[in-house]
Amino acid sequence: MNDPVTSSPSGAREISVVVPVRNEEDSVRTLLEGLLNQTMPPREIVITDGGSTDATAEIIEEFIERGAPVKLIRERASLPGRSRNIAVRHSRCEWIAFIDAGIQPAADWLASLAEKVSDGSMVDVVYGSYEPVIDSFFKECAAIAYVPPPYQSDGGFVRPQSIVSALMRRQVWEDVGGFPEYLRSAEDLLFMRRVEQAKFKVARTSEAIVYWNIQPDFGGTFRRFVVYSRNNIRAGLFAEWQGAIFIYYAMLAASALMLLFLGPRAFFIPLVLWLLLLTARAMKALRRNRQSYPARPARNLRRLSLLVPIIATLDAAAFAGSFSWLLRDKFRLTGSRGEDDARE
Repeated sequence: MNDPVTSSPSGAREISVVVPVRNEEDSVRTLLEGLLNQTMPPREIVITDGGSTDATAEIIEEFIERGAPVKLIRERASLPGRSRNIAVRHSRCEWIAFIDAGIQPAADWLASLAEKVSDGSMVDVVYGSYEPVIDSFFKECAAIAYVPPPYQSDGGFVRPQSIVSALMRRQVWEDVGGFPEYLRSAEDLLFMRRVEQAKFKVARTSEAIVYWNIQPDFGGTFRRFVVYSRNNIRAGLFAEWQGAIFIYYAMLAASALMLLFLGPRAFFIPLVLWLLLLTARAMKALRRNRQSYPARPARNLRRLSLLVPIIATLDAAAFAGSFSWLLRDKFRLTGSRGEDDARE
């Protein structure tokens, strides 16, 4: 491993971009082309392949053979946190930028991040923002259902901070102990919380945009959120997502028990209450995103008809992921944790 290159905050031109990948043959080429064609190209792109079984590594090797400043580290089985940590250890620069596979950076993404540490402000961490790729009606509704809307900050309108658009000093990563290595997801949330608790100077910018490909259908959404749900519990974040959902459904179950005394004809009432609850949550999502996705009433009615089943799918995934955690982590009834994680 090479010694890190020193770089002052006033320059910040020597940046290593770190990327964890696994089975990303459909997206890694676009990502690498986007990084190599930045208005301020990175000094190097360091990629850890966490055990791809498709052509991901071969595609990356094509870029290396063409002389691109790309470094590939292959791991047999590595979760995202470990993959990021390995890539940082193999990187050379003082400033580390983080992005993920399946993400497309704007042409000035890296320059916009670097600008925030080039004005003598002694900033330690910069978070950019992200936008979901809306190329179908389903993705439009999915974004409304679960992508947090932007809010006003000192850096303009930004979405909640994310590791997929971030730049920081190497020292920040070292001081907080790197990323947790035992999680398939939510490791970035824990890492960013450690950074916040360590009181590093953080800046935001709305100019550093990356574009995120969200799941295009119900099946992909369900499978992705099952993984999120299980790892959310493993990360100790149950109360921040599944907790509220469990309360909703506990209330519905309680109402169903009370209706037992009213006879069989009242059994449809819990179903109606469930649909009303989903509809209310869908309407709240529409209202929360009205500035991001403005539309006429007719289109919002169409959105509402798709938002309801999308939110129901997210709820089902929350329960399925929680049940998976019980079987795989709490009671260890289905294989080893490492084997299960490697297959997700």
